[in-house]
Amino acid sequence: MQPVQPPQEASFFHMGLAPKMLEILGRMKIVVPTPVQMQSIPMAMEGKDIVGIAQTGTGKTLAFGIPLTQRLNVAPGRAVVLVPTRELALQVHAVLQKVLQAFNMSSVVLIGGAPIGPQARALQKHPRVIIATPGRLNDHLRQGTTQLKDVQILVLDEADRMLDMGFAPQVEQILRHVPKVRQTMLFSATMPSDILRLASRHMKLPIHVEIAPSGTTVERVVQELFIVKEEFKEKLLLRLLEQYRGSILLFARTKIRAKRIRRALGEKGVNAAEIHSDRSMDQRKKAMEGFKSGQYRLLVATDIAARGIDVTGIELVVNYDLPDDIENYVHRIGRTGRAGREGRAVTFATPDQSDDVAKIERLTKQTLALVQHPDIPAGEFRRPAQKPSFGGLNRRTIRSFRPRRRW
Repeated sequence: MQPVQPPQEASFFHMGLAPKMLEILGRMKIVVPTPVQMQSIPMAMEGKDIVGIAQTGTGKTLAFGIPLTQRLNVAPGRAVVLVPTRELALQVHAVLQKVLQAFNMSSVVLIGGAPIGPQARALQKHPRVIIATPGRLNDHLRQGTTQLKDVQILVLDEADRMLDMGFAPQVEQILRHVPKVRQTMLFSATMPSDILRLASRHMKLPIHVEIAPSGTTVERVVQELFIVKEEFKEKLLLRLLEQYRGSILLFARTKIRAKRIRRALGEKGVNAAEIHSDRSMDQRKKAMEGFKSGQYRLLVATDIAARGIDVTGIELVVNYDLPDDIENYVHRIGRTGRAGREGRAVTFATPDQSDDVAKIERLTKQTLALVQHPDIPAGEFRRPAQKPSFGGLNRRTIRSFRPRRRW
């Protein structure tokens, strides 16, 4: 893949955008492109294939949405945007609609958990952009409610997550339905070998745009680690809820675990909602809207929501359980500290999870700060012996818990 150098000036005015597009971005109060937008948009406007690697919350949707819209405005054909989860599909749809509607173009969302009939009727109106999860798009292809022969642009968003969730066969099947001559843009937060193989098979000399090394965490997120026995996790969480007054996103490992945590919090008077694969699409939508509006102060989620939650102003992310897939740690804490804001993430680990903590630290190239709460017994913890890293340093940071001062 060919590397690309970022332009010198951070401005949309030098990217070849139409005046109408610049006007739309101005109305959206988007005047300075993010790094991934600066590097991706000019190349995408030329129709080049792109592999973009960037942290979550860096503006990837508009990095492909702006050139996608402008290119469709001057040429026939359609675009397909594949995403791994229902929540991410709705999030991408909400962003793209603002741009597409200004050019009198429409989009449709094809996701599981929603009736297929209304989706089929929407497809009959020939929307220019299809935003879909792989399974549901294949359902429509099998039923003959859509075809992809006129697709000129294909976007694979959060491609690593799609492969992690076992969607590779469905993605390959979709690729057999789209024309070989097309523009393909692939965006991801990490770059596993599966992504490289996918790019080499289905893309033509893609431009490689990497804003941060794979595994890099959000810069403005303070990360802390509590070593706590399982039986003390709930008590520690309640103490943190006394300290932090803003919105809190909590990640549990399983849907059963998420249900239990939400129920226990409700019994303690905490207004919380839950989102996981056992919840219907309507329930998940209501939980998300309630969290955004402040109806629910805390949202308990499994990793299905790690990349599908786009909520500004989340004060704290709590990793109540360590993720099964260590790379999901990056995506979880990327829900706070978005759009240049400061954020905080705390992780609960049991004393026997030192190896998992070490994997997170190797992935993020950071040593998590160990924190002890005075009201909670600290579990014994010893980091595995390892060679010096992080630029020759292997620091161990331990500090006492101090409530933040509020003015």
